[in-house]
Amino acid sequence: MKCSDIKKHFIEQIAKENFVSDRSGSRTVELLGASFIADEPSIYGTVDWDYVNRELRWYASQICNINELGNSGKIPEAWKKTANNEGWINSNYGYLIWSDQNGAQYEHVLRELSTNPDSRRATMIYTRPTMHKDAFQEGMNDFVCTNAVSYAIRGGKLHCIVQMRSNDVVFGYKNDRAWQYHVLIQLAKDLKVEPGDIYWQVQNLHIYERHWHLVK
Repeated sequence: MKCSDIKKHFIEQIAKENFVSDRSGSRTVELLGASFIADEPSIYGTVDWDYVNRELRWYASQICNINELGNSGKIPEAWKKTANNEGWINSNYGYLIWSDQNGAQYEHVLRELSTNPDSRRATMIYTRPTMHKDAFQEGMNDFVCTNAVSYAIRGGKLHCIVQMRSNDVVFGYKNDRAWQYHVLIQLAKDLKVEPGDIYWQVQNLHIYERHWHLVK
């Protein structure tokens, strides 16, 4: 499957009124166990590259506080809803892959593939067993959406398999895919190989009712 197939799925499901209600009461169309090649930067709408670059700079800072993101522009409401009153969150993805405090995930993958290019163990683990409690500490509502990302060198190219707990097919996909592409390019450069495909696997890929007008 590719992004075009995902579009067809949501067109069909909305036409059939096959939806569920989320915790806020909003109607939501879902795809459970989604798996496709993320061959397009956006499935619905256009990518806001100004925001993407702001987010990439924030991730590079490894600071788990949305106020750092706000230093260069408006903070999206989605981030405000996940943070506690002081702006702290869990999901600074730069922190999750580069920080020694989260196990230096990037360095482990770089070392693994440098010593064994055929490895099946090159995985950056984003979440942690304590997330069930950490997600709600001190008023947060931030259960990390990405579980892990695995990397494999095949045919002289570096491919990645993104494994997500939950992903909004509109805003979430665009920003998360931009981040994963950024990491893939950097890792491929460090390994001196060509970047390959991004495989997108999501436990729950969904679109909220407020975005149904984008589905044509």
